[in-house]
Amino acid sequence: MRMRTTRRLALGAAAVTLAAPAIVGAQSAVRRWRMVTSWNKNLPGPGVSAERLAQRVTEMSQGEIAIEVFAAGTIVPAFGVMDALTSGAVEMGHTAALFWAGKLAAAPLFTTVPFGLSPTAHIGWLAGGGQALWDELYAPLGVKPLVGGNTGPSAGGWFKRDIASVADFKGLRIRATGLGGEVYTALGATAIAIPPADTYAALERGVIDAVELLGPVNDAPLGLQRIAPNYLVPGFNKPNGVSETLVALPLWTALPEHLRAIVAAACQAEHDVALGEAELANGRSLQALIALGARPRLLPDDVVLAARPVAAQLLQRLATRDALSARIVASYAEALTAARAWTAVSMLKG
Repeated sequence: MRMRTTRRLALGAAAVTLAAPAIVGAQSAVRRWRMVTSWNKNLPGPGVSAERLAQRVTEMSQGEIAIEVFAAGTIVPAFGVMDALTSGAVEMGHTAALFWAGKLAAAPLFTTVPFGLSPTAHIGWLAGGGQALWDELYAPLGVKPLVGGNTGPSAGGWFKRDIASVADFKGLRIRATGLGGEVYTALGATAIAIPPADTYAALERGVIDAVELLGPVNDAPLGLQRIAPNYLVPGFNKPNGVSETLVALPLWTALPEHLRAIVAAACQAEHDVALGEAELANGRSLQALIALGARPRLLPDDVVLAARPVAAQLLQRLATRDALSARIVASYAEALTAARAWTAVSMLKG
């Protein structure tokens, strides 16, 4: 028989009453999971990936797992996804690892690192040992992580004023997250974490002067070019855009082997499809944004020269936080060195 209890979940300023995950008895063939996300509904890229992933798992499992998706703010805030999983309030989440730096210092490496691994090299790292480290990092929180989409490389961001040199970052307030946000801070800006759905209002009210989000196709629906038309490209801040799928670890370990395989395969398939879509859609969206007033601006050379050593220093400091962080940084750095050895000779320049 089913048993269900309720609990209070404190997230941010508000407390939300949620039903605890259902304990499905042996006679029930359906596992009904709620997936909370960090995205507004159907946000191009990660919002679409969340919906499509839920459908894919439901179909591949022939209904043994049925997933209902909840946009940011409907059950928990955008940055409350991990807390909801850790507390046992929900079964599943779709978000990005870079949001958890305050809980797990090394978590941002599993989304992206400034000047770091490309999307394809990142998957190679996960397959070659990175996934085991990711599992180990999240295990104390009672969460199983998997990839769940990819938006590809991000732009440097939308700016109200043109960025002609590194000096233009001084005093600038930018919506930015992860290690890229820390690099912007080191360059003289103030990085502020704001959920994607709230960025336009913050920009319009003057709370921030710039927005670093994702690529053109993801940014376009927000209309940021109307207020901050200067679009800095290419971006050093997020060369990769991995979304993560989170499953409550007790549920994951209790799944039959065939269902674990289905969830993992569905997550990998969504990553690959989303990445391919982003590659084409970003080009088309950039052209459309230019027609609407966006002004692409090349990243100044002195910004690259200033930002690159800062990013390296961030990783070095991160490696001193604890033994697991040191192992994650060392593994990531080895993969990055190996990837660069090949791309240096395999990719045409210009």
